[in-house]
Amino acid sequence: MSRWKASGIHLLLSVAIVGAVVLFMLTVWYPWPLFAAAGGSHLIFILASVDVTIGPLITLIIFKSGKKSLKFDLSVIALLQFAALCYGVQVVYHARPIYMVFTIDRFDLVMARDIDPKDLAAVKRAQFRHLPLGRPRFIAAEGPTDANLQNQLLSSALSGKDLQMFPQYYVDYSQLATKALAKARPVAILRERDAATLDAFLQGHKLTDDAVRFLPLRAPKRDGVVLLDAKTAAPLQTLLINPW
Repeated sequence: MSRWKASGIHLLLSVAIVGAVVLFMLTVWYPWPLFAAAGGSHLIFILASVDVTIGPLITLIIFKSGKKSLKFDLSVIALLQFAALCYGVQVVYHARPIYMVFTIDRFDLVMARDIDPKDLAAVKRAQFRHLPLGRPRFIAAEGPTDANLQNQLLSSALSGKDLQMFPQYYVDYSQLATKALAKARPVAILRERDAATLDAFLQGHKLTDDAVRFLPLRAPKRDGVVLLDAKTAAPLQTLLINPW
């Protein structure tokens, strides 16, 4: 076997493995359009460039048919490549979106890395004591009524850590759905910014403008909107339309 053929086989295996990881990432941790909103393309680039490029390239360099140490060399490459893949998956896992949190008048996309373990330890509601392992969930956050806690929260917000990053204040979205609907705006506003995207969703679900409202979605890389049922306030879809 030539070194080019060996490197090509290695490349195909690497692409298949990384492809399976990326497919899982896109269907579970970063469902569209949260993939774009969270900046998932950068993570995939790191994952793919390291794991798909380096392994086959090293194989191309060191492969020589009949070489006594060839099995050992390839085993070391595979081990290093597996370690790189595990590291990449860990980075993707800790950066994954976990919640879309309704706060006051919008949703905020919260990533796993945004939650401080100390705050997680202070959570009293059982459903929020552990970060979700699957798809991101719609929830809400309700600020404290105690004056001292309110001042602490305000001070924290000024430094960049706002209400949506404190899991001790999380509640089920249904508890604040009425408030969310009261803050929601007509989707006709969105048609002025991206009529094609909005109409594609409405027509695909046989909905009219009157049946839907929207709230902004603040995200790390790209903001969007969350469409809500105009009667129940249930989240219907997330779209990458500028809400501001």
